[in-house]
Amino acid sequence: MSKLMIMATKQWTLGSSILVPCVQELAKQHLVIVPPRYVRSQHPPIISNPDSIPTIPVIDMQSLLSEESMDSELSRLHAACKDWGFFQLVNHGVSSSLVEKTKLEIQEFFNLPLEEKKKFWQLQNEIEGFGQAFVVSEDQKLDWGDLFFMSTLPTHRRKPHLFPKLPLPLRDTLDSYSQEMKRLAMNILELMAKALKMEVGEIRELFEDGMQSMRMNYYPPCPEPEKTIGLTPHSDASGLTILLQVNEMEGLQVRKDGMWVPVKPLPNAFIINIGDILEIFTNGTYRSIEHQATVNSVKERLSIATFCNPNFDKEIGPAPSLISSGNPALFRRVASEEYFKGLFARKLDGKSYIDVMRIQNGESKQ
Repeated sequence: MSKLMIMATKQWTLGSSILVPCVQELAKQHLVIVPPRYVRSQHPPIISNPDSIPTIPVIDMQSLLSEESMDSELSRLHAACKDWGFFQLVNHGVSSSLVEKTKLEIQEFFNLPLEEKKKFWQLQNEIEGFGQAFVVSEDQKLDWGDLFFMSTLPTHRRKPHLFPKLPLPLRDTLDSYSQEMKRLAMNILELMAKALKMEVGEIRELFEDGMQSMRMNYYPPCPEPEKTIGLTPHSDASGLTILLQVNEMEGLQVRKDGMWVPVKPLPNAFIINIGDILEIFTNGTYRSIEHQATVNSVKERLSIATFCNPNFDKEIGPAPSLISSGNPALFRRVASEEYFKGLFARKLDGKSYIDVMRIQNGESKQ
């Protein structure tokens, strides 16, 4: 590895998360009572009438690329990003065989013996590897779930002890999947720029050759699911998130009008959501929305989230073309590296991190 690549890899050590027990191993003990550190005082709300619950919008990629239907589908995309911050994307153009291969091999990866998985465990003062994220104190409540998090693009940011050491064929499959997610993300972002009636070059410059990371999630069955949460309510700090539901269990919920709306993934679809960086970039037009993952007592749930972000040498802030005297900047500008270091120094807490970026009354807009 060249000196430049070593320096780049070191730069990506932006924070750490305190090492915690493996929940998958904990669940194998067939507990009847959840350990106190996983018990939440605020439980996910019980939905009384599922038939009356709205569903997140569905956007068709082929319609977005067709001259006949582009305008109407762009309007639907624009409304979904403004009103929901979430949508399901169908006819996305990603090979179904690659998607199915990715799903199968991720399940096999989480089912490796513990001794094998320990080779990929989080290191002290690191955020990548098996473990949990955003654990900043020993008395912090924990989620009922494990993750495997790693940088995927650009390739020189891949940790030498993680991505290059993944078992085959998973390593090659994730390499192909990573490139497909990059292509898909740029297509979606450029279409969003059209929907916003802004210069496509502005959004392309921010995200092209940007950072990409993946978070594989494993939520084991829980003996008392009503007392726990799989993933704390939060908005993603990323630019754009592309979520693939790995198995058939549901659990993702989106906050809409004060209610948690369960998401039922469509076959052969990705779930796309706006991250804080896009809310900042669009000056609040598109919204990052709080979401959470619930667990159940019957079966594990797996998913993989791909986070698409600007590169370190970019500055995060509202797009200049969207700012005017009648539409002043709502967020301040910061270097990308500063933004991510601030992110990983905190615990997850709703939309609290984007609030740090808001321009307060009397604060300079420079």
